[in-house]
Amino acid sequence: MQAEPGCDAAERGNFMNQNERISLSNGEWKLMNLLWNQAPRTIMELTRLLEPETGWSKNAVITMLNRLEAKKAVYHEAGERAKQFYPLIEREEAALAETRGFLNRVYEGSLSLMVDAMASSKKLSRREIEELYEILKRAEEDVCD
Repeated sequence: MQAEPGCDAAERGNFMNQNERISLSNGEWKLMNLLWNQAPRTIMELTRLLEPETGWSKNAVITMLNRLEAKKAVYHEAGERAKQFYPLIEREEAALAETRGFLNRVYEGSLSLMVDAMASSKKLSRREIEELYEILKRAEEDVCD
């Protein structure tokens, strides 16, 4: 998906809503993290950064970018010498969608079952328990009766 000239991310709007979940593979997460950390990036930059960890060639990176463009997770603009790639979704959106998908697949949507499983599987530190209490207090403040 090529962006229109002068069209920035805010003008493109939020493409991912609750009914449209973008599922990212492990490899796609690696590529997206590079774009979230610094955009724009070219194919050659992405290949140079990913090759040591993944062994991916330039063609593999192009294939991955094409898949991400089809998913509307990234877009590109024509640069002077090379295409410039940008994330089209926010990291937080993708992480929340991934978490919801995991929660639904593994725990049938039950957050309390997941927290119980995690707490039962390892000894929680005092700090982790305090963090969980703080999260629950904030959630309680946002509850509408």
